[in-house]
Amino acid sequence: MYLPKSFDVTDPDKLAEVMRHFSFATLIKTTNGVPFATHLPVLHRPQIGTQGVLIGHVARANPQWQHFANVTESLAIFSGPHAYISPSWYATELAVPTWNYIAVHAYGVPRVIEDEAWLESLLDEMVQRYESNRPKPWPNQLPTDFRRNLLKSIVGFEMPISRIEGKFKLSQNRPEQDRTNVIRELSGSMNPDAQAIADWMRAEKNLHST
Repeated sequence: MYLPKSFDVTDPDKLAEVMRHFSFATLIKTTNGVPFATHLPVLHRPQIGTQGVLIGHVARANPQWQHFANVTESLAIFSGPHAYISPSWYATELAVPTWNYIAVHAYGVPRVIEDEAWLESLLDEMVQRYESNRPKPWPNQLPTDFRRNLLKSIVGFEMPISRIEGKFKLSQNRPEQDRTNVIRELSGSMNPDAQAIADWMRAEKNLHST
């Protein structure tokens, strides 16, 4: 990923926060010179290894898990909020449009896991993760045979993170007045992504001003 110094983020807690909040990732693997991507929820376990481990599963019918036999790096992309930035918001007269966004790229070599107990534990963890905030969480109670057949239809993977990149493009390269104006305009938008970028910009601005 192209990482100008102004936007480069290496704080492991910030990177983990992005992977936790925006866990629907894009997993990319190149085989025989051809890239293949799967869009899927991925859980980050930061306490394992030096930079954490990514875990998830794909459909057995998805050929990507077979690509993991090629022991080369895969790339998991976690995309956070993003928003268009109009130059009309700047105090600076000479400026052009741009886009603010947050992204984390995690690299590693995945290994296939087909153990039924491991897969069942992963699915239970994912259900707990995504259902826990709902007013009436789905109880995750399925007939044994039905659950077993579902487990046979998926393949798990574990990907220790070998290197990780974070890019928070939040107008850090602009004068303070420009940043203040952008935050104001984005905060007033009806677009949830624009409002979210404003929140991240405000947090970063407050962090560096203290």
